[in-house]
Amino acid sequence: MAYQIVDPDGVEPLTDRPVDARSLSDAAGLENVALRVYTAAPGQQLPLSYHYHDEQEEVFYVLEGTLHVETPEEEFAVESGTAFVAEPGSPHRAFNPESAASDLEVLALGAPAVDDAHSYEG
Repeated sequence: MAYQIVDPDGVEPLTDRPVDARSLSDAAGLENVALRVYTAAPGQQLPLSYHYHDEQEEVFYVLEGTLHVETPEEEFAVESGTAFVAEPGSPHRAFNPESAASDLEVLALGAPAVDDAHSYEG
């Protein structure tokens, strides 16, 4: 058995993201799930692009602020204390709008932990 406590503040931010993104799963050495904490200022988006996944299920749990998620059909406003779920094949773009009054903090979970994201050109 193995147990760990991971403090997001002690995890180095990912260098390939425009927002503060910290991989808790990498810090813990997890292989089957991708777990990240994102902090986005007004006007910033969380993922690198409007995208979808072949296999990965993605969950965004809002810790602080209101997450906005653009999909081909509509835009969702996801309040603090609730989660947005994107099933495989479902295009989405998660962001903190320019008009937001404060930073956004989100816990994102993806499973399985595969690199199967594709840009969506809507």
